[in-house]
Amino acid sequence: MSFSLTVEERKERGKKVSTLREGGKLPAVMYGPKEEAVSLVIDRVQFENLFKEAGESSIITLEGLDKPKDVLVQDVAFDARRGGAIHVDFYAIEAGKKVTVNVPIEFEGESPALKLGGTLTKVLHEIEITSVPKDLPQAIVVDVSSLEDFESRIFVKDLSIADGVDVSNDPEDVVALVQEVQEEIEEPVEQVDMDAIEVEEKGKDGEEGEGAEGEADDEQQKD
Repeated sequence: MSFSLTVEERKERGKKVSTLREGGKLPAVMYGPKEEAVSLVIDRVQFENLFKEAGESSIITLEGLDKPKDVLVQDVAFDARRGGAIHVDFYAIEAGKKVTVNVPIEFEGESPALKLGGTLTKVLHEIEITSVPKDLPQAIVVDVSSLEDFESRIFVKDLSIADGVDVSNDPEDVVALVQEVQEEIEEPVEQVDMDAIEVEEKGKDGEEGEGAEGEADDEQQKD
């Protein structure tokens, strides 16, 4: 799937950038190993809609410059308080040169182990791959229906990866598994024997009373 985005060079700097954002525009920059950094301005809504679909691992063609430029989204800065993108970095790629990116993992299917009372645990949500731009997958699809019991595992080595695409993760890294839900057994609360406490308290009172009476008798004898 191909993606394109209309851009134009940006001359605004400093405080004037805030005016751009207020007008629904988004400041951006494009750079690469053989590209000088170029300041850009793009439509914020158009970019956010495209980014939701394309992600960071898809090639985007920037239109509106001297010539179209194929780029990857290198970084997106978001407004922590209001939400929404506030700045974008584009990385210009060289045709035929390999690039390294993080590709998201998409899970599909249903694990039979869930019917045994388990919960699906997604250990990895993305993997790092190296490939020429034209072979970059938008996502890696994982079918969890192979998780038949609590002993089953899906490893990185089990993923379906196209020829010519190198995966940086350890092949033995677990991608997903189903864990058995452990029921918490409540320990019985020891019942307090109130009768025993009452008897013990009475016994103590009796002992104290006897002691007092003994002391009184001694005093009388001394007198």
